[in-house]
Amino acid sequence: MGYFDVPEIDYTRYTNRQLAAVPLAVLAVALLILGGWFVAFGTPVQLGIDFAGGTELTVETASDRQDIPAAFEEDPESVQSVQAQENQYIIQFTSTDQEGLSEQAEANLEPTDDNDEVIQSVSSTSASFGSQTQQTALLGIAAAFVGMSALAFLLFRTFVPSIAIVASAFSDIMIPLAFMNVVGIPLSLGTVAALLMLIGYSVDSDILLNNHILRRGGDFYESTYRAMQTGVTMTVTSMTAMLVMAISAWIFGIELLTSIGLILFVGLAADLMNTYMLNLSLLRWYKFEGINR
Repeated sequence: MGYFDVPEIDYTRYTNRQLAAVPLAVLAVALLILGGWFVAFGTPVQLGIDFAGGTELTVETASDRQDIPAAFEEDPESVQSVQAQENQYIIQFTSTDQEGLSEQAEANLEPTDDNDEVIQSVSSTSASFGSQTQQTALLGIAAAFVGMSALAFLLFRTFVPSIAIVASAFSDIMIPLAFMNVVGIPLSLGTVAALLMLIGYSVDSDILLNNHILRRGGDFYESTYRAMQTGVTMTVTSMTAMLVMAISAWIFGIELLTSIGLILFVGLAADLMNTYMLNLSLLRWYKFEGINR
């Protein structure tokens, strides 16, 4: 059975500013990407049809997958294989013209020998309904973040340790959002669920570190290493699981699971950096410089 050995880092070699500089720089780049996307497109992240509106067709065709986009006047947003059914694909468009897209599919896609009907199902989301769904999803993320912040302040009842948790969690969300823009993953109900999971992961690792340092006996660096033995092991294990899920889903053409796996992998990597560099630098300043001032 394999064993993951958490390295014992000599934090005394680095100042608090040096520790905080890297995660803050990464956060600044992420915010620049999100801000630039907002200026260019009106939203900080690319919206999927759940939020922007659009049409989803499920088709059964003998045509090759790479030939499917050419059957439509509008380029599809995505074409996904349906693993449970051979020759079936889910095609998503930003257009809400169900009738026109269905006619193009029937006219230009080759039916299978077993089924003369190319169109298996069609659904459409209006832009107004997508906007309402977007507001509900963002409200859910905001409520989860506010609840997490309140929990941090209730647990530690001190500004610096609590704000360290909040700052780390904020960065843990912003970095994956910027990553989504860079690689072209749209914001959907599925990816919102991944972001909500990241808030939970972030709170778990940060509270673990804060609790070991502030509430348990022992030297600051001994407490840090004890927290890292548990926290780093859990996070790296989760990252490995998410990466395996993303690769497996990509091989089988399950786009949503691939996106969720990648978002969680990047978010957990950001959580490692923010917890053991940004959060730790604030806690060390609080313990050695700020607590008695």
